[in-house]
Amino acid sequence: MADANSSPHVVVVSSPGIGHITPFVELTKLLVLRHHFTATIITFSDLPFSLPSSISAVQLPVLELPADTDIGVRISLTMANSVSPLRQILISLQQTTRIAAVIFDLFGVDHLSMVKELHIPTYLFITSNLFFLSFKLRLPTLDESTVGEFRDLAEPLKLPGCVPLKGVDFLSPLQKREGEICANVVHAARKYDNVEGILVNSFEALEAGAAKFLKQRGGGKPPVWPIGPLTASESDKWNEEHSHECIEWLNQQPSGSVIFVCFGSGGALSWEQTRELALGLEMSEQRFLWVVRAACDTGLSGSFFNPKQSRDDPMEFLPEGFVENTKERGMMVMSWAPQRQVLGHNATGGFVSHCGWNSVLESLVNGVPIVAWPLYAEQKMNAVLLEEGAKVALRVKEGENGVVRREEVAKVLKKLMEGEEGKQVRRGMQVMKKEAARAVGKEGSSYKALEELVGILKDIAAA
Repeated sequence: MADANSSPHVVVVSSPGIGHITPFVELTKLLVLRHHFTATIITFSDLPFSLPSSISAVQLPVLELPADTDIGVRISLTMANSVSPLRQILISLQQTTRIAAVIFDLFGVDHLSMVKELHIPTYLFITSNLFFLSFKLRLPTLDESTVGEFRDLAEPLKLPGCVPLKGVDFLSPLQKREGEICANVVHAARKYDNVEGILVNSFEALEAGAAKFLKQRGGGKPPVWPIGPLTASESDKWNEEHSHECIEWLNQQPSGSVIFVCFGSGGALSWEQTRELALGLEMSEQRFLWVVRAACDTGLSGSFFNPKQSRDDPMEFLPEGFVENTKERGMMVMSWAPQRQVLGHNATGGFVSHCGWNSVLESLVNGVPIVAWPLYAEQKMNAVLLEEGAKVALRVKEGENGVVRREEVAKVLKKLMEGEEGKQVRRGMQVMKKEAARAVGKEGSSYKALEELVGILKDIAAA
């Protein structure tokens, strides 16, 4: 049995994808290094991070599925398949540690009943924002009361403390209500109130209205703790093992002059959209650093997300003359760049982003204004929050067939770098940069929220 004098132990379970794993690792590091817990991180892949010795990592098997399986279904089935092996891991850990809690992400809700059977408290970690959480808490009721497609709603959805949300900007899995994908999302949302508490990777100053409402909702609902921004550490192996040639190029550019173009670890553009983006960059006459990825029909890339990802060279599909015409003011890198370093560089003045929440937080932490170009998942919701709520982003407008045309690309980039609207979002982003730093400082709202949770977990472990 566990030693009564041992440190309290937390088990964190992350669904597949670097976007989920990164904030889980950072949360675990805080609990271990600042609050003296021990921890086990359970994932479905090798961790590209350096971990303290008091954190152990366990890898669960990935379920073999047809290559064309939808990403949401792929993750949900993989997580469901892991219930039995996870149970065995927890039973084993109970023999040697004092487990204070198991912390899941949004795809782990079907593990809740199993963990509760083992008499272990369960917590949910929303690796996105309070806007997203507010939406998911309302979703079961909305699903019951809505006839037809969400995208056809006559009026925007008004959530307490949040900006209005049009149906077309709902989560991408909800855009077609028939079938397994939408049903899975609604099913998971029904279980959010069955945990002991909910952690969110956001901070009060960014979403003041939502934070106030969620903190006061009471009625036996689980407490909500905004504990962000949690972003990847500078020292992780992911950074250490990749080339930084683009940083040398940035060192030679004027301050605040470069637009960083990157669509994240899971995003890729169609060949047509890649060409339109290239031509828009050329038309804009702005300096740019572009992470060019191999395109694929699904708009997703990477071994887990799309096992049949195209291996073609994306450079072959760039417009004729583009590389030559932009060589004096642009740089392209294949597949990957050290994003945190790029966003923290003095030369970086803007960020064309898919609005994945990890990327958004890295931009906020570094004070870099965003051109919002959402692709999938909750990214359209994030774009709404950034543009209409926090006012730290400009959003591109899609044309026919969902393609953002070159003229729109050039217009938005010029607006960000040279126009009055760009100056306004730049000022707003500088305010948020200060607020983000204040939130995680010793007297900050996120610091105090995590302290409150830690006190609860230590009391549980001591009981």
